[in-house]
Amino acid sequence: MKYIIIIPDGAADEAQASLGGKTPLEAANTPNMDALATAGVVARACHTPRELPAGSEIGNLSLLGYNPFEHFTGRAPMEAAAQGIELAPNDWAIRCNVVTVEDLGHGPVMVDFTADHVSTEESTALLKSLQAEVASNPKFQGALEFVPGVSYRNLLIWRGDKLAAPFNYDTRTEAPHDWTDLTIAEAYPRGPGSDLLVELMEASTRVFAGHPVNKDRQAAGRRLVTNVWLWGQGGAPSLTPFTEKFGPRGAMITAVDLLRGIAALVGWDRIEVPGATGYLDTDYAAKGRYAINALSKYDIVCVHVEAPDEASHEGRADEKVKAIEAIDHDIVGPLHQALDAQGDWRVMISPDHPTFLSTKKHTHGNVPVAMAGTGITADTATEYGDTAAANSDLAFDEGWDAMRWFIG
Repeated sequence: MKYIIIIPDGAADEAQASLGGKTPLEAANTPNMDALATAGVVARACHTPRELPAGSEIGNLSLLGYNPFEHFTGRAPMEAAAQGIELAPNDWAIRCNVVTVEDLGHGPVMVDFTADHVSTEESTALLKSLQAEVASNPKFQGALEFVPGVSYRNLLIWRGDKLAAPFNYDTRTEAPHDWTDLTIAEAYPRGPGSDLLVELMEASTRVFAGHPVNKDRQAAGRRLVTNVWLWGQGGAPSLTPFTEKFGPRGAMITAVDLLRGIAALVGWDRIEVPGATGYLDTDYAAKGRYAINALSKYDIVCVHVEAPDEASHEGRADEKVKAIEAIDHDIVGPLHQALDAQGDWRVMISPDHPTFLSTKKHTHGNVPVAMAGTGITADTATEYGDTAAANSDLAFDEGWDAMRWFIG
């Protein structure tokens, strides 16, 4: 049996007046998703329990069949795994966005959680300066390491063998993408160790203010990178390998370190696709081709596409629809056609969480799940979308149960 999982990140949404009262999934032209829905079943699943953050870190763990109440330790440790960074029992990983915060007259506002999609080269230079000017302070005893990632997505590693970390699992932080265009006075870290996190964030403001990267950006008329935003902290996670839990041997296709990290933690290979950006300009067709090629080597291939989520964070309904249509045309369609030569097969299409255009935030709630293929008896659904899922008799209130149903 060959299995395909397609994750249109954040594609689930509310009805939009700008889309004629339809949700983005319903407004998009998706003949290939609809064909699979007609041939199989449409269900709904909740991958983001209300007791946990409504984030991709929770949603994708659940989507791949792992109970986040048992396995989630924080987002940053998953991204550390993507970079091959091993965390000792007393180490902590902390997500380190570089962002743009401005005072718009009513307090500081998260103007851009990507700092105008800062380049990897720029963020690397900024973090190098933080390492030299802040992390080198003798009081930290060499425990801090700023680790560049991709674009605005970076890490801070705290080595507990050098200095005991002041954090624990009562420390609370906020994802910057949940505060887009909002005053952030209530968004700063709180709880044990939060004063230190705020101190580091404020120190970055001083380091970045006159930095050559910002001088070049100002000259080019681009937004300045004002500071780092620290969040998503946690210790080393432990996940049972997917092959032990479910059987099939898998591979992940994604442009996002979080998904790369989850893949590493569950024992999947990671397939890097040239032109995959984690943004709206990603090469959808290349992801489809690489997934087809991977079918000859792996039992299960997962294709994650970040673009719908990014469109929601920017409040762009038209771009969200375009991203969904590209996923349908360049990934779902070619993969469905290729599977016909593979013998027995199954396909699952599922977002990890809703991301509402109206709030520009990840949101708790159900997502639509389409599953079709060998051994799956068709229900009455004729299209894939939010309303079809809401009307379905098949529901996974604990979303992580959907994977076992899918594997069969």
